[in-house]
Amino acid sequence: MESLRKLLTPPKKHQKKLKWLWYAFAAPFVFIALMLIWAFFSDLPSLQELENPKSNLATEIITADGQIMGQYFRENRVNVAYKDLNPNLVNALIATEDERFYEHSGIDIKALFRVVKGAITANSSQGGGSTITQQLAKMLFTEKPASNIARVSQKFREWIISVRLERRYTKEEIITMYLNRFDFVNNAVGIKSAANVYFNKTPDQLNLEESAMLVGMAKNPALFNPRRRIEATRQRRNVVLYQMKRNGYISEEQFEKSKNKPIQLDFQLVDHNQGSAPYFREYLRKTVSDLLLEKDALGNYKYLNPETNQPFNIYKDGLKIYTTIDSRMQEYAEYAVGRHMSEFNQPEFFKDLKGKKNAPFDYRVSQEDIDRIMEMAILRSDRYQNMLDEFENCGEGCKRSAAEIEQFKKTAVPKAFNKKVKMKVFTYQGEKDTVMSPLDSIRYYKSFLQTGFVAMEPASGFVKAWVGGINFKHFKYDHVEQGSNQVGSTFKPFVYAAGIREGLNPCEQVPNLPVCFDMPNGQPPYCPKNSDGKYGGVVTVKEGLAKSLNTVSAFIMKRYGPDPIIKLARDLGITADMQAVPSLCLGVADINLLEMVAANAAFANKGVYVKPVVISRIEDKNGKVIYTNVPETREALDEQTAYVILDLMKGVCNYGTGARIRYDRPYGRIVAPVAGKTGTTQSNSDGWFVGITPDLVAGCWVGGEDRSIRFSRTSLGQGASSALPVWGYFMNKVYADPKIKISTSDFKRPSNLTIDLNCTQVNAEIQADEAGEPDFTE
Repeated sequence: MESLRKLLTPPKKHQKKLKWLWYAFAAPFVFIALMLIWAFFSDLPSLQELENPKSNLATEIITADGQIMGQYFRENRVNVAYKDLNPNLVNALIATEDERFYEHSGIDIKALFRVVKGAITANSSQGGGSTITQQLAKMLFTEKPASNIARVSQKFREWIISVRLERRYTKEEIITMYLNRFDFVNNAVGIKSAANVYFNKTPDQLNLEESAMLVGMAKNPALFNPRRRIEATRQRRNVVLYQMKRNGYISEEQFEKSKNKPIQLDFQLVDHNQGSAPYFREYLRKTVSDLLLEKDALGNYKYLNPETNQPFNIYKDGLKIYTTIDSRMQEYAEYAVGRHMSEFNQPEFFKDLKGKKNAPFDYRVSQEDIDRIMEMAILRSDRYQNMLDEFENCGEGCKRSAAEIEQFKKTAVPKAFNKKVKMKVFTYQGEKDTVMSPLDSIRYYKSFLQTGFVAMEPASGFVKAWVGGINFKHFKYDHVEQGSNQVGSTFKPFVYAAGIREGLNPCEQVPNLPVCFDMPNGQPPYCPKNSDGKYGGVVTVKEGLAKSLNTVSAFIMKRYGPDPIIKLARDLGITADMQAVPSLCLGVADINLLEMVAANAAFANKGVYVKPVVISRIEDKNGKVIYTNVPETREALDEQTAYVILDLMKGVCNYGTGARIRYDRPYGRIVAPVAGKTGTTQSNSDGWFVGITPDLVAGCWVGGEDRSIRFSRTSLGQGASSALPVWGYFMNKVYADPKIKISTSDFKRPSNLTIDLNCTQVNAEIQADEAGEPDFTE
């Protein structure tokens, strides 16, 4: 025994070397043990943080028919459940990133030894050792290390976090979290956004090749970016396909067939300027942001996120905003605006401007007014603001005096705005490269006619379509809600409704002669004129509205005064400033389009006004409802008066100023019962049309950015020419869609209505007009 001990005991001269050899062998293990102990007791995520990791989830905007119309985000990311993932995605990820995913508990020891071996032999092809769980830990809970030493310590923390994740979550949940968190670049964070951005699909719709491409991007999304390096991305996709074959997820035949296919993207640009209803989405952004900051009577926030104890944030809390917009109606509204404005209105306006003095301003506008308009446009421009900011922020310790700033505005700004530069400008055929001065570009953009269109259900108040302008990228101003424009004759139904409520009979005969109002302070009498300058004879009240005769509106105003009209308009939701002056009967007030449509909708809703509704409900990321809209309603006028006005407004569309919708036009022919009103303001600055059906009320405004930009001819500038066709294009599309349930029946007559609406003279007028298409002007 003693001899055996002597045999095993090395000579003293070698004992010291052997001891250091053992130290060297044990050192890595001791280091690892110490680092693990340190990592375990360092600042690691709590159980609550593991269950609810901090994240930036995009808020989804969802239409009434279940379509996602946009998002608000800091990261374009929306979570999906495991059941919503195509199996190809899961298989590709496991085959490529973590073959033994279902076998380990967060750390793959075999993979670690493989990495160590590769490091010793300098063989980088041995691959990485991080499991999917470790990669998830890195994405969720660690920041980019400041040094290599920090990265080593971070790695140990990831190991511990990975083990904790494996204890808290199922394998399916870990896979789902990984795919929901990964940044696929091009504003596509998470698999749902990636599937939509690159292929216009949902994750469950992805095929084998598409799944393999997205998983391949996980190695290095900047390098394997299909928008920039399509061939490198294709080769990486084929590596993923090979791994799937190698691990038995696909057959040799599937691999050979798939690897030869090209990558076919259906790229969806994530840009708030693009997509459906951009004007509406911007209005909704402000509306919801303000809503989420509302407080109760005690000063407490109404809508608190329980995870943060702060008001919900639309950019990171993953809300779902369910809107009242119908995606098909929105599509038809955008089509209608785009087609009429680009094919008729704008080309005709360009022709009308050609060769005229001061274009695009009306030739009757003074140079002084033009200079004032252009100066205001310069001051509002981004170019001016950037120039001024750069001049004022001249560096640390530098401060510009008021005199220096004023001199800068007088000299440098005019010089810059008159110098020709390269720029891209808007056209209906797409952006165009050109060279012009910024001042000329302002004139160029002012030469485009603007528009607004909105449609809503009269009974619910639900807004179904919203188009605030011709192009959101270049013209941000929303002419549905922001813009207030002179309404002209579209105001007349309120005048008539106030009169009928006061006892006016729609069949009463009125002289078609000028009515004059005495004016104060020695001013000459105010005598509204008919637009066609024709007078004589008598007409019924009903005919007066159909043909938009100013003499009849003035007659009603003089008999009943402005107060009942203003009172009714207020009850119908109109908040604009309305002066109690005689010209109110001709629509001199500036009112926004949304309020005009909502006010007219009350006629179709038996006299009940419903405030426009754009949100049905809002849910948090877990599907809990945090807000439900409660419609605001009130009885604005009695049902009988409302029906009488509808009957009078039907005359507008049957034989009056809007009768062209009953004839074959490019926008088609409307045969269903329609009540409506056209409107044209002085010098053709504004064109209006509001059309009413039992189930849908829609309105359109068309005009220049400034009131001094207008058609020179009423035949082009009147509402029946500029605005009504948009309504026609829209409604014909709506009627033709079998998926949209909309009635083609007439308005329901109240059973207790005693007024006789079959005025003999009006019937005679109808028979006379049947011989040819009427073309009344306002």
